[in-house]
Amino acid sequence: MSASALFGTYARSGLEFDHGEGVWLVTKDGRRFLDCGSGIAVNSLGHSHPHLVSELKAQAEKLWHVSNLHKVPGQERLGERLCAATFADKVFFTNSGAEAMEAAIKTARRYQYDRGHPERFHIVTFEGAFHGRTIATIAAGGQAKYLEGFGPKAPGFDQVPAGDLDALKKVIGPQTAAIAIEPVQGEGGIREIPTEFLRALRKLCDDEGMLLIFDEIQTGVGRTGKLFAHEWSGVTPDIMAIAKGIGGGFPMGACLATEEAAAGMVPGTHGTTFGGNPLAMAVGNAVLDVILGEDFLADVQKKGLSFKQKLAGLADSHPKILDSVRGTGLMLGLKCVVPVAEFVGAAREAGLLAVPAGDNVMRVMPPLTISEEEISEAVARLETAALSLEQKLTLEGAAE
Repeated sequence: MSASALFGTYARSGLEFDHGEGVWLVTKDGRRFLDCGSGIAVNSLGHSHPHLVSELKAQAEKLWHVSNLHKVPGQERLGERLCAATFADKVFFTNSGAEAMEAAIKTARRYQYDRGHPERFHIVTFEGAFHGRTIATIAAGGQAKYLEGFGPKAPGFDQVPAGDLDALKKVIGPQTAAIAIEPVQGEGGIREIPTEFLRALRKLCDDEGMLLIFDEIQTGVGRTGKLFAHEWSGVTPDIMAIAKGIGGGFPMGACLATEEAAAGMVPGTHGTTFGGNPLAMAVGNAVLDVILGEDFLADVQKKGLSFKQKLAGLADSHPKILDSVRGTGLMLGLKCVVPVAEFVGAAREAGLLAVPAGDNVMRVMPPLTISEEEISEAVARLETAALSLEQKLTLEGAAE
């Protein structure tokens, strides 16, 4: 077998899927896997959702791309709907979460520049954060494993421990433009940021003339049982980056902002060739049609609570494999005792797909459309995985 022509940037599983049906992925040889990774929190409505397929097909037969030199009706409609459902007044559409964060960073810096403070360009972020893979967003995340080998860290980003208000206050100064945070750290291990800390950030920003940026790329669009996770705290940002779930599998993201925060983003300050294209806008509007439907988010909350309780029971039953469960809505994590890669692998062998994260946590993030029956099936498959690892531990112990 010849070597792949692709960059070797992924340790791929070797699985090759032919099609998807709701929360299920099916290989070419007919094996069915329960998808509790959702393409890393992307497939918010599962695979081949009929409404998404219908709207994408209809748009594909009319128009794919015109560029942002012209008015795109789908953008206008989706922008209005996002603003009506959130704190925001303005939206800039992108192709990805990293691009949405880049737009958020530029918007915050431009805000300070327009107020006569070009020296205020630093963004304070938090240890364990993940904001993307571009040169700027790996600097924003600050994690050494993503920075290594790519030259000096881009300037203008200061990291402090999440939840440490004293450390935060020490780094804030005349150089600080904004604070950026994920309401729940996803890549960092499904770590929820306490409401009190988010409120303290809002007050600090108000007192010091800074902007508050929420990265809701993974937490947004219903994942936690609210349209956006910050709604649980009652704290609203000035700028917010979103992606993943809003496209339901189609590449798209957005930067949302208040009128005041976005005032400096005038013609020539930012742009994108593909962002906000008619295909993406058709899908984004279709996703909102479903997620903003009656009782949809309430059902996500109910299913999330049910899933979390079942996972807590699983952890209690297998203390040599699992430590605890964390998270909210359908953004859940299993803190592992064994190396997380081993549990993710065992789950895959049992026919369930999940995603590893920091802090030795396995992310459990199924499509928001998962049923109670499928939740029970997912837990049964995770039980099989835990039992197989327990058996392995027993055999290793006997061998010693």
